[in-house]
Amino acid sequence: MKGILSLLRRNTRGDKPPEDQTDSVLFSTAFASQGVDASMLVPWEARAVEVGAKRLPPSRGGKLLQALWAKDKYMAHLDTDAVERMERFFEFAAVPANRDVIRQEEYGNFMVVLLTGAIAVDRLQPWGEQLRLAETRPGDILGEMSLLDSGIRFSACTTLIDSEIAVLSAEAMDDMMTKDPQLAASLIALLARKLSLRLRVVSARLSDNQK
Repeated sequence: MKGILSLLRRNTRGDKPPEDQTDSVLFSTAFASQGVDASMLVPWEARAVEVGAKRLPPSRGGKLLQALWAKDKYMAHLDTDAVERMERFFEFAAVPANRDVIRQEEYGNFMVVLLTGAIAVDRLQPWGEQLRLAETRPGDILGEMSLLDSGIRFSACTTLIDSEIAVLSAEAMDDMMTKDPQLAASLIALLARKLSLRLRVVSARLSDNQK
C-alpha cells in the first residue's frame, strides 16, 4: 500500500514515472507480476457473460451510487463532485438472482458495489462446511481485496434476488490513477479502511464458529 500511495503522490504533483514516462498499469499487471497465468484470471467481461448481466445506463447507476455512498460512514468523505468524476470509471449492470458474481478461490481483477438487491457472501471451509459470512445490502462493496492485493478470492458472492451492481476493474483503476490521481488516492484509502473493518468482523465470526 505504501508503494501505491507514493506513486499516487508523485502523479498528483505532475511528475512522470522515471522509467519511460508511460501511463500507470499498477493494478492491471499485478497478477502477472505474481506469476498468475493469464488463463486463470476471471475479468468482469467474462463473468458478465457467464451470469447473463445486462448493462445499466450510467445515468441510473451513477445516481444509485451517489445516493448510497452519501449515506455511508466512510464513502461519504467523497463529495458529490468526486463521485460524479468516479462514475466514468465504473461499469453498471443488472444481474439475475442465484448467479455467482464472484467465486471463492478464483483470481479476479474487479470489485463490485451492490446498488439494489441482495448478495450472499459464503465461504466453503476446508472441512466442508458452508459458512455464510454476510448478506449484503445496497452500498456494500465486495471483492476489493483482490483488486488491491491481487490475491485469490476469499469467498463466493451470489445474488439472492435480481440485483444491480457497479463494477470497477483493475484497468479502470489504473485509468483513474493516470487521469485523476487524487481521486484514486482517496478511493484506495477509503477502501482500505472499510476492508480492514470487515476483515476484523469476519475474523471474529470465524473464530466464534470454531469454538
